Amino acid sequence: MVKYAQIPITALESKPHKDHALKMAKESIVLLRNENNLLPLSRSIKKIALLGPNADNANTQLGNYNGQPSVVITVLQGLKDKLGNSTEIFYSRGTNFVDTTHPEFSKLIDSVKDADVLIYVGGISPRLEGEEMRVSQQGFSGGDRTTMALPAVQTSFLKALKETGKPVIFVMMTGSAISIPWEAENIRAILNAWYGGQAAGQAVADVLFGDYNPSGRLPVTFYKSDNDLPPFDDYSMANRTYRYFKGDALYPFGFGMSYTNFKYSNLKLSKPAINKNESVQAQVMVTNVGKYWGDEVVQLYMTHEGISYAPLFALKSFKRITLEPGASRTVSFNITTDLLTLIDSNGRPVFNPGKVKIIVGGSSPGKRSEELGSKRTEAILALK
Repeated sequence: MVKYAQIPITALESKPHKDHALKMAKESIVLLRNENNLLPLSRSIKKIALLGPNADNANTQLGNYNGQPSVVITVLQGLKDKLGNSTEIFYSRGTNFVDTTHPEFSKLIDSVKDADVLIYVGGISPRLEGEEMRVSQQGFSGGDRTTMALPAVQTSFLKALKETGKPVIFVMMTGSAISIPWEAENIRAILNAWYGGQAAGQAVADVLFGDYNPSGRLPVTFYKSDNDLPPFDDYSMANRTYRYFKGDALYPFGFGMSYTNFKYSNLKLSKPAINKNESVQAQVMVTNVGKYWGDEVVQLYMTHEGISYAPLFALKSFKRITLEPGASRTVSFNITTDLLTLIDSNGRPVFNPGKVKIIVGGSSPGKRSEELGSKRTEAILALK
């Protein structure tokens, strides 16, 4: 009775579907840190030490409520497929996700000291976080997380890896925000790969070796610690989510790095003021000022000035564009009354006369975004 019932079995794992799985995995990867341009790696690298509980873990990649592909490409397999016999890959799980003992890492560390680069694929797992699960481990209870922190054993292992003096790359897999303050200061390159599906390992390998320039952006805020948030049973929005959080996030909503750099300029509004039921066009020039082809996710935020119940800022639209080095593009947004309407403290939609700051850039606004190098430009719109 419905068209979906007529899809033939031959559509399963067809080439277009596999290509789309890879596209989604690549576009969702978020580059959080790349000190001194450690990434992308050179193909001439001789030996890689690949470590961690998610380095060869198909179950983690598939997340929850998933189908079962016939083939899941893990990070280990993705690197093998990409590098062939030209690069030696030493693999070890290294750690569990969570460990309440005091594991001894010295023997494993000794065996990876001759590697050119150390890649640790950790984070958490859908076998730890989920809906109504029988899980009771440190940091997890019944599928809920009792802390946002990366499990302590993983931070301890990363510290031991750093002490080798070798370049360390941290690839996280997670379905929710993780607090990684030590890693953010001490690990040279950090990728957030989420639960990337059947092609996640190929996508990670493509990003690590520069065959794909990362362009994913965070859809949630990564906080520094649990202490940044109100108690779990406090249901107000005060100091919650990027729209109301007054602290300094570890990695802000909308943030994500690239192997190239983008410049924002010439933000123009088609008119300086509008009445209710009118619209205005915003146009901004985006230029790729780096050396790589890349996607940029152009994000439009608004801040209503002088209104107590308004969010600090709110994402209203975004567009993903692709630019070659040196190229520029004008990106346009249509700002309608709906985008300018607020919900007041009584839950009613209202159009408030006053000033609205229009902010267009590569991340949510704020001091932390500036510290991380995100660019933006601003304009003022008057509501009459």
